[in-house]
Amino acid sequence: MVIAVHIVMSFIASVSFGIIFSVPKESLLKCGFVGMVGWMIYFLMTLNGVDAVPATVIAAFVIAVISQIYARAYRTPSIVFTVAGIIPLVPGGMAYNAMRHFVQNDYSTALNMAAKAFMISGSIAMGLVFSEVINELIKNKRSVKL
Repeated sequence: MVIAVHIVMSFIASVSFGIIFSVPKESLLKCGFVGMVGWMIYFLMTLNGVDAVPATVIAAFVIAVISQIYARAYRTPSIVFTVAGIIPLVPGGMAYNAMRHFVQNDYSTALNMAAKAFMISGSIAMGLVFSEVINELIKNKRSVKL
């Protein structure tokens, strides 16, 4: 039951942000799917004891790969799918709680939470960059063979 709630909510979050970012209507369901897959990878990995940082790198990598596949298949920029799909992974609640602890003068908890939020944000960027680098390597390898 918990997994079903996560599936539905991550899909809704991705589609909602797609609407906010003015994604074309025909791409909204695809954006929801990308976000849902990325969140489920993250959620299932953390559920099985993997730390949030490597789970986020892998989930962001998969999001970027699916976005590139969709971009080619539907002749749409990959950023359309990537931005909406990455939203469930963004550690906004953690950053908010870190700031709340700073205001409450609980600096040790605040620093721990802020560092974790920063590392997760960086791991999102790393996953996206890894995917782009691998995509470019594959493109270059194909062009050399031709």
